[in-house]
Amino acid sequence: MPLKKSQLKEIEKLLHEERERALRIVNRAVEDSAGEQERAGDLSSMPMHLADRGTDTMQDELDASNATRVSRQLVEIDAALERLIHAPEKFGVCEATGADISFERLRIIPWARTCEQGD
Repeated sequence: MPLKKSQLKEIEKLLHEERERALRIVNRAVEDSAGEQERAGDLSSMPMHLADRGTDTMQDELDASNATRVSRQLVEIDAALERLIHAPEKFGVCEATGADISFERLRIIPWARTCEQGD
């Protein structure tokens, strides 16, 4: 059963909220990487101890990984908004099976493209 107009409005609101959240995370990651040295109080970019260098590298990789994940999520959110705006009658239809994606699933992952949980 296709989504009702009230359900589409709720999903659109959720998508906009998730988009704002993702943008805040990505922007914070960019700001953090730019100001990391100043906040740490380091006088140089080279850590004094080998363990510090390892910790810094691990944290940088974790931050980059999280930023990449959220950036991909942002692309999915934007694509979902595009689908919702240009083809609302097709929004919420599983791309794999053509079945309806449950409203409950869309409330949890409003950018979901499939009715499977493996996406």
